[in-house]
Amino acid sequence: MKRMAVLPLLLSLAAWPALTVSADEAGAEPTDAKALEGVETGRVVFDLNNSDPEGLALYLMVIRETHEDFTDQGVEPDIILTFRGHAVTMVSEDRERFELTEFDHLDAVEEHLEALREKGVRMEACSVATRLFDVDHGELLPGIEPVRNTFVSLTGYQAQGYAVIPIY
Repeated sequence: MKRMAVLPLLLSLAAWPALTVSADEAGAEPTDAKALEGVETGRVVFDLNNSDPEGLALYLMVIRETHEDFTDQGVEPDIILTFRGHAVTMVSEDRERFELTEFDHLDAVEEHLEALREKGVRMEACSVATRLFDVDHGELLPGIEPVRNTFVSLTGYQAQGYAVIPIY
């Protein structure tokens, strides 16, 4: 009788590892298929308001991967980067305000922006922020266009159906 009571317990314990196997462990590559169902274009604006070059470089690397992930999953990426706040200082050719130890990260920022620009990603910098942080529009990195106010442009992009993703 005791053996009969133990049998269901043993069977459930034997099945337990199979019930907890993730998609990665099962060999399946994760996808965003459910979220992208019926989506033809990935319309997204990244609202970049970072305060340090290392963090900005990291996020730009992830944004490059995001562009690739859209493409790999059959969705046409339509990506815009908006720089505001202190982030406008990191997308300028003027490096006077930075420590030498930050130059490698600023180089990575430039590299990521160039690669994203080549993929057709649009970029803009807030003129309110460039005024407040004393960034000359002529010193913005190639491909970054000044706009009057990114709060206004972010509102407009959201009204046009873009997802707005804040990066701080």
